[in-house]
Amino acid sequence: MFVDQIRVHAKAGDGGNGCVSFRREKFVPRGGPNGGDGGKGGDIILRADVHTDNLVDFYYQPLLKATRGEHGMGKNMYGKAGADAIYKVPVGTVVYQIPAQVLRPPSVDEGESPPKTTVAPADCELIADLTQENQELVLCRGGSGGKGNTHFKSSTNRAPRQFTEGQPGEEVFFLLELRKIADVGFVGYPNAGKSTLLGKISAAHPKVAAYPFTTLNPVVGVIEFDGYKRATLADIPGLIAGAHDNVGLGHDFLRHIVRCKLLLFVLDIAGSEGRNPLEDLGSLRRELDLYDPTLSQRPWMIAANKMDLPGAEKNLMTIRNRFSDKVVVPMAAAHGVGIEDFKRALQKLLGL
Repeated sequence: MFVDQIRVHAKAGDGGNGCVSFRREKFVPRGGPNGGDGGKGGDIILRADVHTDNLVDFYYQPLLKATRGEHGMGKNMYGKAGADAIYKVPVGTVVYQIPAQVLRPPSVDEGESPPKTTVAPADCELIADLTQENQELVLCRGGSGGKGNTHFKSSTNRAPRQFTEGQPGEEVFFLLELRKIADVGFVGYPNAGKSTLLGKISAAHPKVAAYPFTTLNPVVGVIEFDGYKRATLADIPGLIAGAHDNVGLGHDFLRHIVRCKLLLFVLDIAGSEGRNPLEDLGSLRRELDLYDPTLSQRPWMIAANKMDLPGAEKNLMTIRNRFSDKVVVPMAAAHGVGIEDFKRALQKLLGL
């Protein structure tokens, strides 16, 4: 199962209470107070890990907890601090804090169950963007420990029985969202050949079949160039009209191309699905612009796939005449035709 957006409830450890204790020892009359302080509660920490590829662990464990600090003890012994709880997340995870009013359920009639609350990133406060390996974020801080009675002694209060309780740890709801980090994002209609192309140029093994929406989750592959240079490629699930309004897979895949340096539009240049490739390209670029206007300003190129089918040459000429300033690479990915030309063009555009 692939999970790229999840709501979690984080509760840091509470601090331990201070201790009320007095020194009781032979030949030491009126030994005085010796109650120790409580230990600090454990923090909840998120750590970006390159070996974690999605947020599925939080689907089964949505409650993140850290241990509390131990209470203080006699003989001025401090309580042991609670251990920090470290949770690994993929590189590219965006952390949002969910406001309390968003989670508050609306009023319902007696006997009716409250509706399930859906949370969107636009309703939340951005906390952090974990884009570097081993980058850490303290999600919730543990409570400080309470003070023992030894802190309250004075010339007029020689046997204090006052102490303070430990502070509660922070407790907050968060929204975690994964945005894949890749150099190149594959964009295209279903059955355009994106997964086939990724499988030909990298060691990735995306599912390939002769029906739409074969790819349901983003697949990342690595392409090797000469001179020990490489680039990461993200195969995004197929796009249809209205994706910016969450039609089809919609936002479930569009968020993953926001970080891509270069966009690759994979077109069925032969129109084998009954569509016009020029109209497909216009529709794809329009959907990206409606979702995020900055995407239309990214560098992009065209992979004219399925050149082995009838009508491909005519449509290729139309595309080249319309976008004469863009790189258009004809290919038949299923047969490996044009792959080397595509790799050279891709390396040049990436500046590697």
